[in-house]
Amino acid sequence: MMTNLFSIFDPSTNLLNMPLNWLSTLLGIMFIPYSFWLIPNRHFMIWNLIIKKLHLEFKNLMGPNKSNGSTFIFISIFSFVLFNNFLGLFPYIFTSTSHLTISLSITLSLWLSFMFYGWINNSNHMFIHMIPQGTPSILMPFMVIIETISNIIRPGTLAIRLTANMIAGHLLMTLLSSTGNSMNMYFVMILIIMQILLLTLESAVAVIQSYVIAILSTLYSNEVN
Repeated sequence: MMTNLFSIFDPSTNLLNMPLNWLSTLLGIMFIPYSFWLIPNRHFMIWNLIIKKLHLEFKNLMGPNKSNGSTFIFISIFSFVLFNNFLGLFPYIFTSTSHLTISLSITLSLWLSFMFYGWINNSNHMFIHMIPQGTPSILMPFMVIIETISNIIRPGTLAIRLTANMIAGHLLMTLLSSTGNSMNMYFVMILIIMQILLLTLESAVAVIQSYVIAILSTLYSNEVN
């Protein structure tokens, strides 16, 4: 059994003696048929509007030379990360995006696919991208090293940004809630208001981090062409 909220960050814990933690990542599949056979409601109208706006924004970032449908992978990443971020706001539910197992798997696979595609099909462009325009000749070797290092750490920075932001808010809410037993009624009311505000902030962070990882992935893919 999970004994405290800190156990939601431990993938080795179990619920009712069943290791069901990672299954929370797959709960979004249950909502997919719902959008096809039920009459569209306000929820899905708003979601479709968000998807269309994201498609237009990603398409503008990627340029007119991209093939149709190339933005769908980034919209899928946004949807997947957003769903798991929001799912982690519920008590005693395993927050999968707070672990590098999930976040690094997403970012590293995307980065490797971009690198393989760029170096195989556009190797000259990849070499040119290592040296910014107008760099003095004496600084070119150093710029190649700096650009190479900055390129290699991209999947790590994307994954750590998502993981750190998900963990930080959850831990802050947990630490504040653990002090409620030793407070009187007035401080408990103030604590509840603070928790509601923090929960609102975490909801905004969940959306922002999903948007950031999708936008940065789009920009990284645009650099290999």
